[in-house]
Amino acid sequence: MARESDLDKTGFVDSMQRMFRTSGAVGGVAARMAGHRLGLRSDHSQHAEGLRAVLGNLRGPLMKGAQLLSTIPGALPDEYAEELAHLQANAPPMGWSFVQRRMKTELGADWQKYFRSFSHDAVAAASLGQVHRAELADGREVACKLQYPGMAGAMDSDLRQLKRGLGVYGLFSSAIRQDEVYAELAERMREELDYTREASHLRLYRAILADTPSVHVPEPMAGLTTERLLTMQWTPGRSMKAVLAEELSQEERNAIAKALFQAWYRPVYRYGVIHGDPHMGNFTIRKDGGLNLLDFGAVRVFSPRFVGGVVSLFEALRRDDEEGAYQAYHDWGFRDLSRETASVLNEWARFFYRPLMTDRVCTMQESNDPAEAREVLERVYEGLKRTGGVTLPREFVMMDRSAIGLGSAFLRLGARLNWHELFQELIEDFSVDALAERQKEALDRAGVTPARSMI
Repeated sequence: MARESDLDKTGFVDSMQRMFRTSGAVGGVAARMAGHRLGLRSDHSQHAEGLRAVLGNLRGPLMKGAQLLSTIPGALPDEYAEELAHLQANAPPMGWSFVQRRMKTELGADWQKYFRSFSHDAVAAASLGQVHRAELADGREVACKLQYPGMAGAMDSDLRQLKRGLGVYGLFSSAIRQDEVYAELAERMREELDYTREASHLRLYRAILADTPSVHVPEPMAGLTTERLLTMQWTPGRSMKAVLAEELSQEERNAIAKALFQAWYRPVYRYGVIHGDPHMGNFTIRKDGGLNLLDFGAVRVFSPRFVGGVVSLFEALRRDDEEGAYQAYHDWGFRDLSRETASVLNEWARFFYRPLMTDRVCTMQESNDPAEAREVLERVYEGLKRTGGVTLPREFVMMDRSAIGLGSAFLRLGARLNWHELFQELIEDFSVDALAERQKEALDRAGVTPARSMI
């Protein structure tokens, strides 16, 4: 167990120690990744395990960035992506004496007057903070997410290391250029440090999913929330891991999968907003089979043009319309795209959209098998190298992250649904202008101010 003094460091010394712990590992691994792309002999599986071990013992930022990168096709060699996708926060929790000091800083010396009870031990650990269960003075049960110390400094340090690693790798791989990927990750990750922003995301999702009874979003407590403390309604539920350990009927599996589909994609195609982290720790299952949606730090607001491009690409692929697909990529944000490169991207897109284009009941694996995905991505990667490469647009990152995460959940559930019908219901009578109007109204009501780079 770490000593209290070890956990309460927020200044220059802590930042330097963190940098020394990560810089050697990140720099060395980046060089080995580059060597892998050059065809040099290297036991990169072993090195990937080593990087996972280093990052897994650190709190949040660098670990979170690695997790996100692991879901972007071609951003990392397969062995690294597989190892980093399994990272979990496992740093020791803050002790009670430290928690008391932080609560005093956030809510004042008499902070305990707001609570009838407050758990001394954390009930859950997030990448940037830990969660305590509490009861308000009026009897309502709440979850209090308290940010770990020194996260702002750690974020800056870790992002520098992440940029360094991507820079070394980018020198040897031009198929997928990462400049916009890094910019997107850095901006979204820095936003996660502000819990008042996350509270506004909770309000936004409560509003846009109000008529989706299978999904519940906890209510934030405005008077008990600061930049480093988020207090929200306690939502009883069980983890997906616990639920999957039971003998679920096919009907129950389908219901959970359908709720997940609605929770992630109704906000996208009706309001141009996405929850960017569909990790299985970010939702729980209620007794009635419904879904509790949690952790709203990584929320992305898309431009209506981008969402229109996603729908247009789907429709163009269904018609085998090469010109329509080319224009859709432009709406996605791809720039200076040759016709040959667009043709390569179409192979990826046809695989990506296949579950939504398969008009029958099936499992996700039947229409989008992971083994086939590896083969498709390798062909696409080689095709992009041959045609001069591509710069991924910023909006691609969170859309891809969510698709990969949800696909994994659907596979584990073994859900059998008509994904085509579910998608058609969402995009029926789709209009970019109507989405823009709904989006503006919803953002204004929730008090969400998108970054300039978003809209």
